[in-house]
Amino acid sequence: MTELVTAEAVHRAARAIAGHVLRTPTVASAGLTGLLGRPVALKLETLQDSGCFKPRGIVNKVLSLSQAERARGLLTVSGGNHGIAMAMIARRMGLAATIVMPDAAPARSKARVRADGAELIVAPDVTAAFAIADEQRSRGLTYVHAYDDPVIVAGHGTVGLEFAADVPDLTDVLVSIGGGALAAGVATALKAANPAIRVWGVETEGADAMTRALAAGAPVPIRPSSISSTLGAPVVSELTLAHAGALLEGVLVVPDAEAVAGTVALAEDARCWVEPAAGCLVPAARRVIERVGSDGALGLVLCGGNATVEQLEGWRARFGV
Repeated sequence: MTELVTAEAVHRAARAIAGHVLRTPTVASAGLTGLLGRPVALKLETLQDSGCFKPRGIVNKVLSLSQAERARGLLTVSGGNHGIAMAMIARRMGLAATIVMPDAAPARSKARVRADGAELIVAPDVTAAFAIADEQRSRGLTYVHAYDDPVIVAGHGTVGLEFAADVPDLTDVLVSIGGGALAAGVATALKAANPAIRVWGVETEGADAMTRALAAGAPVPIRPSSISSTLGAPVVSELTLAHAGALLEGVLVVPDAEAVAGTVALAEDARCWVEPAAGCLVPAARRVIERVGSDGALGLVLCGGNATVEQLEGWRARFGV
């Protein structure tokens, strides 16, 4: 049986990463409260230097490595945000990093990885990216998995610690799922703070590896096709699946068109710039309210904002948003 990450591990991670990672603000959103008809608080992970939550787990992991492991250089696979954060952290800590990204990863993400001095390898697709990374490990590089690691999960769980401290009366929290480490960590922290809180995972169609895994009772490989490339894990892990099954109220799957509409709503009504991986939380919130009613306080973890104006305009045109 897979062992779940403990709340104490999340607290240890919070102490470890303090000073390395921004403690992001939580804000009440009058605009989204008006839109959804329920009090809404936003956790602004978009304000991390990398534009996403990823530094939390990565810093926690790198600090746990030996000097020899760090000296060999870091290696990872990323659809965008994990690679951006890894390259940034490696540069700040004086470490070498190799990032393998699928060709479909945003051009801006690839440019930021290169700008931070990391070696970028572009693969035909995400499945090939993992195969290339396995080959690169033979060079002796230290592999840092984006989600299949309890140390990464604990680091990401610090988002939940901060959210619970800032808004103790949260009743429902929505968090996006790619590989599932953010949802696992956030749910661990929030459920420890308040066992009655409901934590909901959110995926987009074509990036629904967790939904399929929950239905099958085991990780199921998929071929990601969603525009939300940062959610496009080809398979979740036993670790993140176990957390989802034990701690999440449910996982909601949102069409790409609705995720884009949610992205626009966050820009216009909450004045927050996000990518569709976070925009999907808005339509999912409507479904949560339909299920549980309009009482209580709703929390949205805005996981990332690494999208360009050109991308958003292209998505709006494509889906008629």
